[in-house]
Amino acid sequence: MSRTESLLAVRSLAKSFGAEQVLRSIDLDVPAGTVTTLIGPSGSGKTTLLRCLNGLEVPDAGTVAVAGGPAVDFGGKVSKKTLGELRDRSAMVFQHYNLFPHKTVLENVVEGPVVVQKRPRAEAAADATRLLERVGLAAKRDDFPFSLSGGQQQRVGIVRALALRPKLLLFDEPTSALDAELVGEVLSLMKQLASEGWTMLVATHELQFAREVANEVLFMDGGVIVERGAPAQVLGNPREERTRRFVQRLTDPL
Repeated sequence: MSRTESLLAVRSLAKSFGAEQVLRSIDLDVPAGTVTTLIGPSGSGKTTLLRCLNGLEVPDAGTVAVAGGPAVDFGGKVSKKTLGELRDRSAMVFQHYNLFPHKTVLENVVEGPVVVQKRPRAEAAADATRLLERVGLAAKRDDFPFSLSGGQQQRVGIVRALALRPKLLLFDEPTSALDAELVGEVLSLMKQLASEGWTMLVATHELQFAREVANEVLFMDGGVIVERGAPAQVLGNPREERTRRFVQRLTDPL
């Protein structure tokens, strides 16, 4: 698959919770093998967008196509089977890890491949062990989440996503719950994944990560994409005043 081919295509996506419209006609393309970052204030719709793409929330309208699959039209009733097929093409890394506290690291990683994808447990365990070795956590495979640092838990969360063999990785503020000294180890792993050609859509407040890794930066506010473009343009010379104020506030919070 070429880097210019669109792996994710979103058209006119909309989502409301009661009277509050959280997403307003979102159009988005993510080419294969690229990193797109979503920035914007809390409540701008970034998390809801990611959850809609992964089938965790059902949009009210619009279409989503992932990795060559058929475009799912949310203008009518969408079956659980269709949502499941959409979810199978992507994997989410959550802000607060969402690890099962009563399961070991290895059990957390194999849960999805075995229970959801119906893969043989021995195969899933072998994949999980290989992935844990890759991120330096093989020695923690039999530990429970409470004994891990936040950075280690988030790396397990990333391994859990990779174990699903997705076409698209979705990250929802993956470092925002971490202490400052632990942020680097998670961002380092994400940079490694980007260098390997993983297609990634990342909601983040880490502007330096966006500058170094992203192919495109999207600024969201009020449920719409206000501005999009190359990192140097959006973060260095924003066209829109709303973008400029947001970037300045993060760059110089005082």
